[in-house]
Amino acid sequence: MPAKVKPKFLLALTTTHKAYWQDKVKEIDLLGLKEISIFPTCLELEKRKELYGLLEKTGLKKIPFTHLRTDCEQWEIEYLMKRFDCQIFNIHADNLAQSFLDRCQKYRHLVYIENGEHYQINPLFKKILDQAAGLCLDFSHWEDYEVRQDNKNYRNFKKYIAKYKVGCAHISVIKDEIFTSSDVFGNQSQFFASHFMKNLSEFNYMKDYLKYLPEYSAIEIENSLAEQLKAKQYLEQMIKESYENIDNRR
Repeated sequence: MPAKVKPKFLLALTTTHKAYWQDKVKEIDLLGLKEISIFPTCLELEKRKELYGLLEKTGLKKIPFTHLRTDCEQWEIEYLMKRFDCQIFNIHADNLAQSFLDRCQKYRHLVYIENGEHYQINPLFKKILDQAAGLCLDFSHWEDYEVRQDNKNYRNFKKYIAKYKVGCAHISVIKDEIFTSSDVFGNQSQFFASHFMKNLSEFNYMKDYLKYLPEYSAIEIENSLAEQLKAKQYLEQMIKESYENIDNRR
């Protein structure tokens, strides 16, 4: 069954070193975009301020969903809520997550915790998750570690989905073959999940997860916003076909 709420896929302004985030800012007006999600997760404070200032100069009206760093300050939450009507946020359950939740306690009900790399599904993850609004479901991590690699930390991951509210999600691509790369912390590891799309078919794994889609899902890839628009249309068509298949079986 597809999701009960009508899912919305948001283009994502990601900030990894391959994402060329300044170019993505320029694309906002070139493509006439009025809403996107943002991932300022690789930017230190001064660069985040630069990003916010550049976004203010575009025609962007809304950022419904932001992936925050755990060293972000409360003023950043309040700024994004007031200036861009941001409604939900997510963070990683890293070693700064507790101090972030303590510092931004009045907004805990808007903050969701992402299921990260396999080694991050640990007692700290559950501790932080218990204090937040719920789960930010990263579908590619789930598919990669539970289904493709059968990682012990991800076995029975559905128990988290059953217990906690899924308030938002990330969607990256899944490659056909495993590859070795560095994660965001510089650790060498093996992955099927990737933040760079070569073919739209790399989203096909999502056909098995449509029923878990929350209202907002960010397309977390480093590709240009123009390429992300094609991914958005592909995912929307996937949902449309899932509804049509259900109607045909009735």
